[in-house]
Amino acid sequence: MNIFSQTFNLVLYQPLFNALVWLYLYLPGRDFGVAVIVLTLLIKLVLYPVGSQAIKSQKAMAKIQPKLKELQQKFKNDKQNQTKAMMELYKQEKVNPLSGCLTILIQLPILIGLFQVFRQGFDSERLSFLYSFMPHLEQINTSFLGLMDLANPSPVLAVLTGIVQFVQMKMVAVKPTSKGPSDFSQMMQKQMLYFLPFFAVFFLWRLPAALALYWLVSTLFTILQQYIILKKHETA
Repeated sequence: MNIFSQTFNLVLYQPLFNALVWLYLYLPGRDFGVAVIVLTLLIKLVLYPVGSQAIKSQKAMAKIQPKLKELQQKFKNDKQNQTKAMMELYKQEKVNPLSGCLTILIQLPILIGLFQVFRQGFDSERLSFLYSFMPHLEQINTSFLGLMDLANPSPVLAVLTGIVQFVQMKMVAVKPTSKGPSDFSQMMQKQMLYFLPFFAVFFLWRLPAALALYWLVSTLFTILQQYIILKKHETA
């Protein structure tokens, strides 16, 4: 095992694995799906400040779209000055256009860690990764409410996740600033609005349903967070 794998296991895999097993053991009913949901909510609460900042930045980006459009028209033949003017506008309006990417970069390692937890399973070999203070287990029942085994793929959860992902992105989508041809950023936004939900379904279709459940609950939490923040922004 190389140093990267050791670091990954120590920093991400083992903590997430142990946290999930601990929740499974001590939550009433010992339902694996409920443990996944609670772990998801805990992760989202920890990342709440980062997510809030990204949502506010997206809203601010929508607000300055008319000004950005004006700069694009003004410097349409001078890309260097156009970029400079746009950066000055971002600074003036205190908008970070990369905040959404930052949020994804922060959450991506957690998603990868959970992917490994669910993909590698919970057999006796994996249970050896439990910390010494954790109770010894022979096996874990990975069913959710007795309806599905989260160790197996669930096309239903995959499709639900794609639908919810579309709703979440639609909430913060920037409306076109003109009736004319869309600029590059608007075209990219429109493509991503449909591509990411499709990618979610495609990605989750054959993966353990536990990962789809995590993604679904995480996106639902984000929708609620967006609603709260955008509502406050409208009434401010």
